[in-house]
Amino acid sequence: MSASRVRRRRIAVIALSVIAGLVALTVLAFVVSPWPGALVIRSVFQSNAAKVLTIMEGYAPSSGIDERLNVAYQDDNAFSVMDVYYPTGTTENLGTIVWTHGGAWVSGSKDNDRPYFQILASHGYTVIGVNYTYGPEATYPFAVHQLNDALAYIVSNADVLHVDAQRMILAGDSAGAQLTSQLALVTTNESYARDMGISPALTSDNLQGVILNCGIYRMSAMLGGKGILAWGDDTSLWAYTGDRDLTSSAAMAQMSSYDFVTADFPATYISGGNADPLTDLQSKPLADKLTSLGVDVSPLFWPADQTPALPHEYQFRLDLAPAQTALTQTLAFVAERIGPGQRGAGQVVTGN
Repeated sequence: MSASRVRRRRIAVIALSVIAGLVALTVLAFVVSPWPGALVIRSVFQSNAAKVLTIMEGYAPSSGIDERLNVAYQDDNAFSVMDVYYPTGTTENLGTIVWTHGGAWVSGSKDNDRPYFQILASHGYTVIGVNYTYGPEATYPFAVHQLNDALAYIVSNADVLHVDAQRMILAGDSAGAQLTSQLALVTTNESYARDMGISPALTSDNLQGVILNCGIYRMSAMLGGKGILAWGDDTSLWAYTGDRDLTSSAAMAQMSSYDFVTADFPATYISGGNADPLTDLQSKPLADKLTSLGVDVSPLFWPADQTPALPHEYQFRLDLAPAQTALTQTLAFVAERIGPGQRGAGQVVTGN
């Protein structure tokens, strides 16, 4: 064999060894830390959120809404900001919806839902979208305490933000619905608040209802799956809870709001799409349990053969007729719980 062929073979062997080493290091990184996987999931969610945002923008009001963006509710935390929307010219305190965004506990932003907040505000309400610190940047229960601080800030600054603190609804989607359910528990279940070490920012006099879209409430039902979706769930929860072994995680147990709801839980609007596996695993069981406890529940679920099939977070896909139905029923629930808005109550915005 010629010397040049020997050199080429050696170079090839070295290159393959380097590639194999890089692959091994990459695999090891995914095994020993939630960061690589969380960043992959974050990228996927951000891409999808951008597409849905484009859809929603076509249905947002082109005028008539004032806004205060990136209002800081905590010092020294870039995540601790909120956006506030209300009808132009508002001088009074209005019934208020406080919305917590989704994103698998590792991504998302209030900015993704801005058109939806504008639509809700156009019906005569103050609407507040709240950011929080997700995982792995912070681990459970940091976000719950942080969001409670956001609520405390809202109540303390009610006049500045045009908030009627006696007429508030908490709302959320996906992971944000799970967080919303916990905030409602902190408000209505004294022992739960005590176990979390939280002094509730709201009382039952403040909180008149909750809106739960496509959420997660039975954490054990998220375990034991197979495939890429199960990997994503496990990685997101590892990143958020800080627990690699989710089956024995105290955080997972405490996050399972299904296990802690009582008859004092607020009136609830709850929905999920027929193509979203979380609907049968999570939303319907919670709706049934709340109903059995005597809680006033307004469910919106769809038949299994609904076409087109409605995916996770379908309520933001305002180009779909069922999403418009969900918006109509959401507004009806809001009007029932905190009164009709001062402008356009009962009229669904369908475009510019």
